[in-house]
Amino acid sequence: MHYLLVVLAYLIGALPFGFITAKLVSGQDIRMLGSGNIGATNVSRVLGGKWGLIVLLLDACKGLLPVWGLPLLAMSPDDPNFLHLKVACGMATIIGHMFPCYLGFKGGKGVATSLGVVLMLGPWATLTAFVVFALTVVYTRYVSLSSILASLAFGGMQLYQLRPNPFSAETWSLAAFSLFIPALIILRHRTNIGRLMRGEEPRFKTKKEKQEGTSGTE
Repeated sequence: MHYLLVVLAYLIGALPFGFITAKLVSGQDIRMLGSGNIGATNVSRVLGGKWGLIVLLLDACKGLLPVWGLPLLAMSPDDPNFLHLKVACGMATIIGHMFPCYLGFKGGKGVATSLGVVLMLGPWATLTAFVVFALTVVYTRYVSLSSILASLAFGGMQLYQLRPNPFSAETWSLAAFSLFIPALIILRHRTNIGRLMRGEEPRFKTKKEKQEGTSGTE
């Protein structure tokens, strides 16, 4: 039963909402546009901020709901293994988004889906990550860098909260998650890291800035 729930979490995480949204809105394959990523950032750049926000919310919800609901189908929250099952479902959901079976195992970078997962697993660490993300976006306008630093902030804060023995029998899965997921997000951003180092990474622009840039080139 537990294994089936983890598989179901993967299948939910693999739902490519960015790809589906782009198909419904424009009839185009989002993988052939912009950066080629199916996540909210690329959808926002290609289709506009409204659609990017919708994809962001959908991806976050597909991370949150399996972690919240699926473990309840198998055990009580008082069960000592309840946290471990929540973590397993969360990891499966994120991996599903990154490597979706519906799109040949080529998916997004997992940031929005991870947000939904970590909201259920570590709300205070998630708040820390959100503050780091927001401040980095404001000061640098690099969404990729903000995502990387936010994932590291989450992992660091969560491990700090689990001290003095994060790898105890009760919390080892959450501690492992706090190391594994930031590492995976960084790995998925390796091309962005290369562009950042070369000074080629595009910065986030508001709608007004895009309009001013367009009018300036006419």
